[in-house]
Amino acid sequence: MNIGAIRPWKSLNWPNRISLIRLLLVAPLVILIMNHHSLPWARHVALGILAVMAASDFLDGLLARRLNLRTRLGAILDPLADKVLIICSVVLLSLPDFAVKDLQLPNWVVVAVVGKDLWVITGFVVIFLVTDRFRVRPTIAGKACTGGQLAMVISVLAAPDLNILGSRAGNWIALVMTWVVLGLCILAVISYTRLGLSFIVQEQKPLEEPPGGPKARKHDQTGDGPAAEAARRKDF
Repeated sequence: MNIGAIRPWKSLNWPNRISLIRLLLVAPLVILIMNHHSLPWARHVALGILAVMAASDFLDGLLARRLNLRTRLGAILDPLADKVLIICSVVLLSLPDFAVKDLQLPNWVVVAVVGKDLWVITGFVVIFLVTDRFRVRPTIAGKACTGGQLAMVISVLAAPDLNILGSRAGNWIALVMTWVVLGLCILAVISYTRLGLSFIVQEQKPLEEPPGGPKARKHDQTGDGPAAEAARRKDF
């Protein structure tokens, strides 16, 4: 096969292309957040990029469902883009040098957001090792958590503009969103834990194959195989 003739971009379907573009937009978003103090327009451009990323997140999921274009690559790229976007934004907005004026995200928000994603990633690896199957299934709580986290980041960046509406209205909205995100993170951890345990209970593999392979394991489960016979002799 001629490797030079392969066109990677054309080999991707449109949902995967959109997810990849969303992932690539994280870099300019991070640069804008890091420089929004010295560049007054940077914060508004960052808000525009976040709006585009939020719309593209909805669009790629819609296309994948309507056109039946769900792929394993898409199952990885879509949540990966969301996690990278949210983690980078939350961490930066919690640091004094990059936080929005008078609205630095508290450290417990960072712990909740990053901890929830680490829990989900760890669970994914454990499920794959235990069941030998690739399982990616977002829950309603997980989707709500992602949406809430994105809304929190947008509310923090938009707070200086929303403060014009009333006495620190933007700051209060952002503060409320931090507590909402904390609750959603807890719900997401619970929902993914229950889902992961159900996968493990249904499809876990034995630690070691009994002598003779799967057929011997089947006999052992009915009490007729070599392992069962050895157990009976040991009992005597």
